[in-house]
Amino acid sequence: MDQAQDNLEPQSRPRQGFWGLWNISFGFFGIQIGFALQNANMSRIFQSLGESLDDLALLWIAAPLTGLLVQPIIGHYSDRTWCRFGRRRPYFFAGALFAALALVGMPNAPGLLAAAMMLWVLDASLNVSMEPFRAFVGDMLAKEQHMAGYALQTAFIGAGAVIGSSTPWLLDRLGVANVASGSGIPDTVRISFYIGGAALFLAVLWTVLTTREYSPEQMTRFEPSEGKPVAERDAVPAIPPGGTLWIVAGLAVVAIVRIRSLEKELYLLGALLAGYGAARMLARRLHWGGRTDNLLTHVVGNFAAMPAMMKRLALVQFFTWSALFIMWIYTTPVVAQYVFGSADPASAAYNAGGNWVGILFATYNGVAALAAPFLLQPLARRIGQAQTHALALMLGALGFLSFLFLRDARMLLLSEVAIGIAWASTLAMPYAMLASSVPQAKLGIYMGLFNAFVVIPQLLVATVMGTIMRHFFPTEPIWTMAFAAGVMLLASMAALRCRQARS
Repeated sequence: MDQAQDNLEPQSRPRQGFWGLWNISFGFFGIQIGFALQNANMSRIFQSLGESLDDLALLWIAAPLTGLLVQPIIGHYSDRTWCRFGRRRPYFFAGALFAALALVGMPNAPGLLAAAMMLWVLDASLNVSMEPFRAFVGDMLAKEQHMAGYALQTAFIGAGAVIGSSTPWLLDRLGVANVASGSGIPDTVRISFYIGGAALFLAVLWTVLTTREYSPEQMTRFEPSEGKPVAERDAVPAIPPGGTLWIVAGLAVVAIVRIRSLEKELYLLGALLAGYGAARMLARRLHWGGRTDNLLTHVVGNFAAMPAMMKRLALVQFFTWSALFIMWIYTTPVVAQYVFGSADPASAAYNAGGNWVGILFATYNGVAALAAPFLLQPLARRIGQAQTHALALMLGALGFLSFLFLRDARMLLLSEVAIGIAWASTLAMPYAMLASSVPQAKLGIYMGLFNAFVVIPQLLVATVMGTIMRHFFPTEPIWTMAFAAGVMLLASMAALRCRQARS
């Protein structure tokens, strides 16, 4: 492993070799095993515990809402942390420990409410680990290695997701029961979560034990801003007005939902709008009073003063993650109903479809593991990161669209190849562009704030998609893939604007 040494040249991070890059990113292999198990199996678990198809999106709200709250907080504090264990490592180690425990507890949930609560704990813990890992790559690598670092991280994400997504299918092939006696969660899913919990913790522990973060003195040599007083380094820009308008918008949404008797999950959308408005007003008042060194003013102030590149990438992320979240929620019911011929979660055909979705998800992640370092990284050097990202997202849109026409399980593997290329680019390109365009001293909080544009579209999908399904396609989940294709196409078009962005 390449490690920091005390005789570093001023203003220059040492170049990391292959094993240095490997150790920095290996923990993400375990984190993604946890995410993959969650993404491929939570709808199956919820339906096995008695939840109906049109309420699945509502139960998934816990995951993105947790990320929206947790990641900026962890980013803010990890920017300011230094102890004997480092700057970022204490956070992703603690998150991995609790995520592993949640994975063990999830398949033993006694009922639907307990399962939803365990999903909240799991996602909170995974976000505590994930956010510092994103910033960790930026901390440890020079700008010219950012693309290589995030590409290798994407390869580990893909490999971890292959393991997590395919484990129930592999256990089924080994003779483990894939249908629970009576109602409940099959043993293939239960044992997969146990394996995933152990793998997650051990992978993160590897990165903790094999890396050493740069000290504050070394960071000061690399980034002069690191050596400034905290008040100067972390100065919060003036917070613009507008909080009242956000509150009014939120209350209007609540009123419309109540008057028109719309679906109850839309109340969350109104609450989020009003909540942001209240936070903005409070942060502005604190800023006026000179009380700027606190979590609220830092989060709201830096959010309002995003660099130009981050603003343009935000739109790309919004559309991209809307499509991805639709895929994670609805692929299992779509494949089970249209390819395996059953919409009954207790049937053998449905569970066979659920296992095949694990293989489909493993395929797109396996493709991502190879595409990021061997296809997208060299392509980005030739045509640019923004153009590469736009092309990859276009392929993803075609992959989603193909679900409307293909009815052969194996042919869907071709769809996943296209989606895998888009997924690889989503995990690498935006973060490489962002890490090179924001102040290093605020990399943690900006990475956390950037997650808002991953989370907000997921919240909108979770609150709106269920309503659309109930009113227009109550028994035809296939149309969710048409929505996914459309918004991914918009993401591709938005990505082209990033080539002109300047931080």
